[in-house]
Amino acid sequence: MGTWATGSFDNDTAADFADGLDDAKPEEREALIRGVLTRTVDASGYLTEAEEAVAAAALIAAQCPGGEPVDTSYGPETPMPTFPSDLRSLADEALARIVSDESGLASNWVDPRDGRQWRATLNGLRAVLAPPPPTIPLFDIEP
Repeated sequence: MGTWATGSFDNDTAADFADGLDDAKPEEREALIRGVLTRTVDASGYLTEAEEAVAAAALIAAQCPGGEPVDTSYGPETPMPTFPSDLRSLADEALARIVSDESGLASNWVDPRDGRQWRATLNGLRAVLAPPPPTIPLFDIEP
């Protein structure tokens, strides 16, 4: 894995995923993102697409309130479609799986500070992806 920083697209695999999104037809991009997230959630054993799933989650988080735009030279150059809201929970589930996988990406960091920064990045994405609490009470019970 060629990694140069702790950002979502700061590795060869995620940069290649971004290139694939750029090469795909606009109507195919959501399916590519949903596919990588679903395969990561459903994987048993080694998470082979974890880097792509982190990149996909960052793209979804960028469209959420409080999300940071993906403005890296290694991210997709073409605009992404507006993602359906169900991808938020799928992305969060994939990130939870990745961050808890001690034998996967979490163990690849030589410098422990980089590992902590990477985990902070994933936790920040998860905080944005978490569904907002309901603002309307479901039941109004009077005593």
